[in-house]
Amino acid sequence: MAGQRSGSFGLDDFGVDDRLRLFSYVNADNRLAYLWLLRAFEAARTSYQVVLHTSDVHAALAGLSAAHAECPDPATLELARLLDALVDWGVLDRGQDGTRAATLAEYRNRHSVYQFTEAGYRAHRAVESVLAAGIEDSTLSRLVFADLLADLKALRDANESGDAEEVYRKLNRLDRALADVAERAARFYHMLGDLGRTHDIRPEVFLAHKDALLVHLRDFHDELQRYTPRLREAVHEVEATGLDRMIEAAAEADERLFATPAERISDWARRWQGLRSWLAPSTDVPSEAERLSGATMAAIGDVLALLRRVTEARRGGVSRESQLRHLAAWFTGAGSAEAAHALFEVVFGLGAPRHAGVAYPDPEAIASRLSWWEAPAVELSRSLVQSGRMPGQGNGRPARIDRSEAPRRVLRERQLADERRQTEAAAGLVEHQGLTGEKDSNLSNDQTAALRRLLDIALSARAAGRRDAPLAAAAFGVRLTLHPCPGRFSTVTTDAGRLHLDGYELTVTTAEHTTARRPAEAVTA
Repeated sequence: MAGQRSGSFGLDDFGVDDRLRLFSYVNADNRLAYLWLLRAFEAARTSYQVVLHTSDVHAALAGLSAAHAECPDPATLELARLLDALVDWGVLDRGQDGTRAATLAEYRNRHSVYQFTEAGYRAHRAVESVLAAGIEDSTLSRLVFADLLADLKALRDANESGDAEEVYRKLNRLDRALADVAERAARFYHMLGDLGRTHDIRPEVFLAHKDALLVHLRDFHDELQRYTPRLREAVHEVEATGLDRMIEAAAEADERLFATPAERISDWARRWQGLRSWLAPSTDVPSEAERLSGATMAAIGDVLALLRRVTEARRGGVSRESQLRHLAAWFTGAGSAEAAHALFEVVFGLGAPRHAGVAYPDPEAIASRLSWWEAPAVELSRSLVQSGRMPGQGNGRPARIDRSEAPRRVLRERQLADERRQTEAAAGLVEHQGLTGEKDSNLSNDQTAALRRLLDIALSARAAGRRDAPLAAAAFGVRLTLHPCPGRFSTVTTDAGRLHLDGYELTVTTAEHTTARRPAEAVTA
């Protein structure tokens, strides 16, 4: 790049272009043929056959075609053209093999052999890793925290003893381990995000693995919470043995030939600061381990929300995504534009607006010189706007409402009789002498019903008031009061049996006002 020094083996603009051209076969028209052709080279490379002739490429590709149905038949491909294109893009390197020539003419034809370039092989492996990436590759490593703690303790001992090579090995291992944790976490949480954005794709797979996913997140969070304070303490112990000496020892044992001592010291100081920001930051900002813990808890909530969404979608039988896919298939299969417009009209109901023309009741009251913008609006009926019919058209005049005066009068008289009966029964409670069991007289059924109604009103206020405060209720012209009496109970004898009130003594008196009140007001009355 323009900002890189000439001695750092960096790439200029032309070098970047050459590297990016390695991936040109991914967007080519016959990209699947290119992909399987490179897979044939990789299969031969695993058998320690690095350089391939065209006939060898044909044989390797035929073997893949026999094992994989999706691999194209090499007889249908122009191998020479495909190989030349890969050479032009820098993925393959072409050489000449004169030993294959049996005659002078064949030698002059220059038999070509091909092999991967180093950058081409890396590009192919990158494409294969992208194609093979899946949910199974995205996992969090909870066992790495014990290794980090052990390496930090070993680093402390090595720095105290002045073992530069051991300091370098432990620092390098810690750096790689933390990089692996960060990469795994990034892939895992990206996987969860993609899973939440795919709208119920393969819900049976998610439902089959949801328990393992939640257990994995919980175990990782528990291990992270357990080791975070111990790792922070171990970092402080390492720095207490001499941070500058440790950085210098690691830089001295570093075997990078083309880096100056100052560059190696700066690089290892940067790596240690990154490790410290992960485990024990010096400021009040949260560490990356704490951020990872928060992200794990948020991921658990996201997984549970996704589970609820998948479950609700499956409960309905058909998910929203499935409905939209079927609708898209119907639009694609529409035979004409008119059919597509008719389908759109039926599905979304966004037809043309309904136009209605209605005259003013008194046309002469509106001056003819006024424009539509200035003239007052005309009132339209709802039936005209919704159905296009004027009121009274189509279905005839509305039917006369039957008031049913006689049944309503009977119901009203029955209601008044019930109220009089309840009032008389409540008044009888005030005059009754055996209300608390002191006499043998029993309450009638009507009096018992009135008493139960008053008890319901009073006891419903018990949760809102204090336990030691009396409870009261007023209705039907009487007031019932419940006085707390711990350890005692009152008994009311009725025709249906005995009613026991544990911890309360009740009294019924005449009330001046019986307006309905809330239970809380009844308690304070």
